[in-house]
Amino acid sequence: MEKIRFFKLLFTYFFFFLAACNHPQNLEEITGEFSRYTGISTEKIQPGDDPYPPILHHEGWEQPVPLEGTVNSAGLEDSPFITPDGETLFIFYTPSAQIPVEKQINDGITGIYRSYFKDGQWDEPERVLLTKGNEYALDGCPFYQDGTLWFCSIRAGNYRDIDFWRAEWNGNEWTDVANAGKVLNETYTIGEMHLDTSGKTLYFHRLNSAANHGDDLFTTSLKENRWQNPVELDVLNSPADDSRPALSPDGRELWFTRTYQGTPAIFRSVLTENDSWGDPELILSQFAGEPSIDGKGNIYFTHHYYANEKMIEADIYIAKKK
Repeated sequence: MEKIRFFKLLFTYFFFFLAACNHPQNLEEITGEFSRYTGISTEKIQPGDDPYPPILHHEGWEQPVPLEGTVNSAGLEDSPFITPDGETLFIFYTPSAQIPVEKQINDGITGIYRSYFKDGQWDEPERVLLTKGNEYALDGCPFYQDGTLWFCSIRAGNYRDIDFWRAEWNGNEWTDVANAGKVLNETYTIGEMHLDTSGKTLYFHRLNSAANHGDDLFTTSLKENRWQNPVELDVLNSPADDSRPALSPDGRELWFTRTYQGTPAIFRSVLTENDSWGDPELILSQFAGEPSIDGKGNIYFTHHYYANEKMIEADIYIAKKK
């Protein structure tokens, strides 16, 4: 459980830090002083040196490999979201798991990044700036659809420690940054989420206190401009931790992360003929989590490198659909 909660713990520790520190330096000033590679403290791990490589359990995909191009580094690339056309990738990035959180918020580097697929390869990710002036925040968990970016954040205006926010892309900059609302954040306490193409059905995970075994998957629908009471996805949930849902672009498959044999693994459920979710099947295991699926059925996911029970770095991997 501890191994798949790095990002959540990062946010939690940062929350307590904010309560005790002075206002950080202006983020816009910081951003121009550093590159994405500042603060990396380890050498890049190659797949051949990985003691726990991801394991493929389904013949429908090719063996997973690190994403080609400049997306991956010796830092931590995490929480991928791929657009259906497979041409835009959002990630969370921080240069090192060893850097204290109070330094990450001041580094001008940690946060959400976006990369484009150009001329047959992924280009250098660029920082997604969601603050202005003297505002400060720690942002992650990106989900993008129809010009709207949903993201989790610690910042002023939250209803809880970590809230979901939205921002609009106008083609040049991010605008209309706003909290996703009291109902989703405080009442329903949503975790990482995914919308269907209509924007009216939301899948998410949250702590299931009734089940007493960690996170479970839920859904809620938007009716008359109000999100309805969440419904637990019983057929998908297990005694293990089930989280980080992702729909396939056609809405027929629901992918998610489950703890399997002590590390994160990726499962898939397919809609049946009566439009109910079928039993989940294991697709990838061994430090494979947070799946995102493009229109061709390729799986983008996070793979964490561990050695001596210590996280060293993380990369974005892809398992291509055969």
